[in-house]
Amino acid sequence: MTTFVHLTDLHISAPEPVDTGLHSDTTATLHAVREMIDGMATPPAFILVSGDLTNHGDLASYQSLRTMMSDLKMPVLYALGNHDTRAGFYAGMLDRAETTLASYDHEAVIEGVHVITLDTSRPDKIGGELDDAQFAFLQAALANQPGLPKILMFHHAPALVMDPDWEWECLSFAATARLAEVVKGHAIAGIFCGHIHMDRFSQWYGIPLVVGMGQHAALDPLFHGQGIRMVQGTSFSVCVLRDSGLTVTCVPLPSTRAETGRHTLADLRAYEAARATAE
Repeated sequence: MTTFVHLTDLHISAPEPVDTGLHSDTTATLHAVREMIDGMATPPAFILVSGDLTNHGDLASYQSLRTMMSDLKMPVLYALGNHDTRAGFYAGMLDRAETTLASYDHEAVIEGVHVITLDTSRPDKIGGELDDAQFAFLQAALANQPGLPKILMFHHAPALVMDPDWEWECLSFAATARLAEVVKGHAIAGIFCGHIHMDRFSQWYGIPLVVGMGQHAALDPLFHGQGIRMVQGTSFSVCVLRDSGLTVTCVPLPSTRAETGRHTLADLRAYEAARATAE
């Protein structure tokens, strides 16, 4: 039995200047979550953090995050999300000054669990993508440690429905289809993701697919308009992997569920177009 914690969408922003793009005090939330993790009766073997580590991908914010997580006694495994930048992450979290545009893909074995992390972030996209080299890395990693249960982590979950209006919220449809073929026949205990700011659990071709709400804000799952409704809310998950399978227990923080903003599909398309133009 292995216990671990899933965090996501930290959206940390360095204290100065004040970040008006935040929907909550993410630094205070992470401190509160840290206290709760430190007080767990069964300390986690590791912590997964599935992307959007910072709000703007700047060096100072990564340095703040690194300081906040520096005294943890267990490994912390990070993925990158659409709010992150590779150069900022490598410099601020790893003191790495070379090949800073390379995707951050890695694997680790911790207490009998094989964790494989892929970088689905792309500078010009809200949604996620994987390239040929990353699929080659994944195929090689899946062949490693054949006797161990495997956890996959990336920011963007594979698509559940191929609706072109909503491709921004998931891994691209092409990458989703290819991923389904690559993982077929492997013992994947679970896939852990973030991005959509809600706790959502699915079976994806028989694999548990866990998406976390995260530590920034929530999307209202009851909103059926042509877009998204943001509300106040945060949570993290305590996970246990047993011989019988995976258990995920959400730990919600106090929440008012007050509305903090709305965005139409047109807003989201315009935002992504602006990012592509900036690149």
